[in-house]
Amino acid sequence: MTPRPTTALRRLGQWLMPLLALGGAMPLAAQTWPTRPVTLVVGTPAGGAVDVYARTLGEQLARQTGGTFVVENRAGANGNLSAEQVRKAAPDGHTLWISTQAMFTINPSAYPALPWKQSDFKPIAKGVESPLVLVVHPSVPVDRLADLGPWLKAHADKAAYASFSPGTPSHFLGFQFSERLKVPMVHIPYKGSAPQITDLLGGQVPLGFTQLQSALPHVQSGKVKALAVTSAQRSRFLPQVPTLAELGHGDLNTTVWFGLMAPAGTPPAVTDAIMAAAVKAQADAGYKGKLEAQGFDVPAESGAAFEKTIATETARWAQVVKATGFKAND
Repeated sequence: MTPRPTTALRRLGQWLMPLLALGGAMPLAAQTWPTRPVTLVVGTPAGGAVDVYARTLGEQLARQTGGTFVVENRAGANGNLSAEQVRKAAPDGHTLWISTQAMFTINPSAYPALPWKQSDFKPIAKGVESPLVLVVHPSVPVDRLADLGPWLKAHADKAAYASFSPGTPSHFLGFQFSERLKVPMVHIPYKGSAPQITDLLGGQVPLGFTQLQSALPHVQSGKVKALAVTSAQRSRFLPQVPTLAELGHGDLNTTVWFGLMAPAGTPPAVTDAIMAAAVKAQADAGYKGKLEAQGFDVPAESGAAFEKTIATETARWAQVVKATGFKAND
């Protein structure tokens, strides 16, 4: 015959049961994400600034979570192919999109028949941001922005600018600057910041607004000259280079960002786990140091704050796209 528990034992059991239940639930919560390899889909070729961020983020998240993170480059259509891949993926947090400012806030206005909507994605975190840099090849004999317009007018056959992709701030800033200088410039678009900076270094195109991360080592070595940065304040990475605002063009200020997106419909518990991991990553000194060494700033912006930034920038670039009449072809 089994002995009956004493009153004291019964009370102890009643006290311990909630704690045991809580303790049993904690591993399940911790295992909400990831439960299998996570693919970070990048809409640009390998080797560019977006790719550098994605791989650094993947390594950090792997360390934090113990999971496996794989970067997949799906370049084409200014990021739209990558967006479609993630949109169609199972919304379980194991296929995420590394988007850019241009892809997410400009493409909706630039593409007449865009196959995806902003509402197809849940913004997780703005991962990194930085200004663009207006650089010229050393063969252009100017060291100040004020001298660029006169030189271009005197050398109309060389009046061209490179962008890292059509329909991006790199493209539209060049267009707006061409109008401001009253010098018609030919737009030479590239498929990413890596090929853009390669041709700027080679002198195939005399100037362009490029990613700070791509330009920084070449500015420091003198292979290209930096005339201005597009941030409101001078970049700590190029403190000697003036801002457009200092030079009388403050309305052209902009920074570009890369961010983490999940498919809409991802369960809130999974979304929360991804956001918590991203926020933890961005607070890690070692992780921040790696990205800052590449010329990035690492903001502390996620969730609702990130969504507010997206809404503001979408409205701004919609006006620019309309003013230029730009329509993407693919």
